[in-house]
Amino acid sequence: MTLLKLPTAAAPSRPAARTRSRRRRGRADRRPRVLVAVTALFFALLYLPIAVVTLFSFNSKKSLTVFGGFSLRWYRAFVHDDVLISSLGTSLRISLVAMAGSVVLGVALALGLVRCRTRLGSLAGLIMLVPLITPEIVTGVASMLLFKGLGVDLSTGTVMLAEITFSISYVTVILRSRIAALNPEVEEAAMDLGATRWQAVRLVTLPALLPAVIASAVLIFALVFDDFVLAYFTTGVDPQPLSVRIYSAIRFGVQPTINAVGTLMLAGSIALIALALFIPRLFGRRGGLDILSGE
Repeated sequence: MTLLKLPTAAAPSRPAARTRSRRRRGRADRRPRVLVAVTALFFALLYLPIAVVTLFSFNSKKSLTVFGGFSLRWYRAFVHDDVLISSLGTSLRISLVAMAGSVVLGVALALGLVRCRTRLGSLAGLIMLVPLITPEIVTGVASMLLFKGLGVDLSTGTVMLAEITFSISYVTVILRSRIAALNPEVEEAAMDLGATRWQAVRLVTLPALLPAVIASAVLIFALVFDDFVLAYFTTGVDPQPLSVRIYSAIRFGVQPTINAVGTLMLAGSIALIALALFIPRLFGRRGGLDILSGE
């Protein structure tokens, strides 16, 4: 009996198959135009006002709508404004004190939360996250009512206390994951060699945490220096932080000097945050956004 062979389709050549595969990958990798347009619109709405403020800070005219040419007139006016310079000094003092206080307490809290294995430690970890999810205006009003209830007059000291309390959670979150990633056997080896618990923490654990500690300190300084809501509710009449002083000046009309001050604050904040993200590389660690997670 003779078997009949049915005709079979010819197999596609390899070049044709590769061409079709590249076309499919191209269609898969192609970004939707609508998403690209929405993303561009988002960044335009976000950064265009900042760009306008920066541009008009170099305006030679006393105008917020007509640009008359580039000039450093308003930066010189800011340098010679004693009120704004005094507020700048107040903001720097508040930021330094808040940075130091929140880092010391945050490191201790992070060590305690990681080493504590009880239910109380887990509950404390959840409570520590509350300031991060609470609206800052609620924290500001609560701080003001607390100081008023205790009969404490609002001043620079109350701003420092409020900023330290608010910033501890940020330091703890940054350092907690980093501490958990450390090998506890190294600390135990130090104690086996004769070191006490405190000496093991001071000579082994803290040096390993140094990049994350410095980066979190720089980040807290930038956050506190730019903070307005908490400072507004807890500051006194005088001296006021720079952010509150700017708000008080804007209520009577925006002056070109404010554009210069805002541009300088923006440039300083960007530089500090960039430094915080770059610090781990100076110590031979991973840099970038990993520092925000403490890795």
